[in-house]
Amino acid sequence: MATRTGGFGIGIRRTGGAWQRDLPAFAQWAKEAGFDGLDLGRVTQEEANILAQAGLSIGTVDLDTSGLMDNDAGKRKAAQERAIAYVQEATALGARHFFIVVMTDPAMNRAESHARAVESYAPIVAALDANDAALAIEGWPGGSPHLPALCCNPESCRRFIADLGGKGVGLNYDPSHLIRMGIDHIRFLKEFLPYVRHAHGKDTELYPEAAYEYGVYQPSVFTKAHGWGEQVWRYTIPGQGCARWTEILAILANNGYTGMVSVELEDENFNGSEAGERAGLIHSLSFLSGV
Repeated sequence: MATRTGGFGIGIRRTGGAWQRDLPAFAQWAKEAGFDGLDLGRVTQEEANILAQAGLSIGTVDLDTSGLMDNDAGKRKAAQERAIAYVQEATALGARHFFIVVMTDPAMNRAESHARAVESYAPIVAALDANDAALAIEGWPGGSPHLPALCCNPESCRRFIADLGGKGVGLNYDPSHLIRMGIDHIRFLKEFLPYVRHAHGKDTELYPEAAYEYGVYQPSVFTKAHGWGEQVWRYTIPGQGCARWTEILAILANNGYTGMVSVELEDENFNGSEAGERAGLIHSLSFLSGV
């Protein structure tokens, strides 16, 4: 099943739910439900075969970035070599988009972390470019209060792309994180369209009354935060938040996007049980296919 606007395939980002760990069963369910692909963790030949047999495509695969920000140059080099080897292995299996979050080093300021990240990712981006593949950088800012990730806002994305260069640099467009941070998610999409390699079907609901009551920087003293969120915002399935999906998909369609929109289920109304997660995914599919 595809989106009405643009005809983009609709996939699922596979998460840690116990029922999703049985990949053959999960892939069969996804296909029968009408999904077109799955985002995986570390792809193997066996997993690639399972998806092919189910008639599903590979969305993103996770790239192990551990060690890339280490202070030890030898450990960074080993991490680079490990990542490059995986790029070569995974692209041979059909993977083209490598999902990452660019984390800071807590011992450095953010500018220093940026410089370290550029140095560490440069040979990996070159390997991706050589294998007709690209990063899909997730704009998750990280947890409060430190919000320790890079490449979450226009300033950081713009500089990271410029400093690295090459076709191997790409973004995973997820409006939920931009909305959470107060960034215009439509303007961001228009600016960074040439780098969008993948998209997440996830949304964010905002609570103006809570923002008045608590502000946006401090948690409440007396009330519990939303699951998959804080007091003033929460992640939701697409269509139940602030994202302007018709406009998002039209922009992608009018600018040659050919990737997938993968549902990343993080919603307190659905997560936590197999029945709830199945329902959340089906509701998301129904919404996106009608947009």
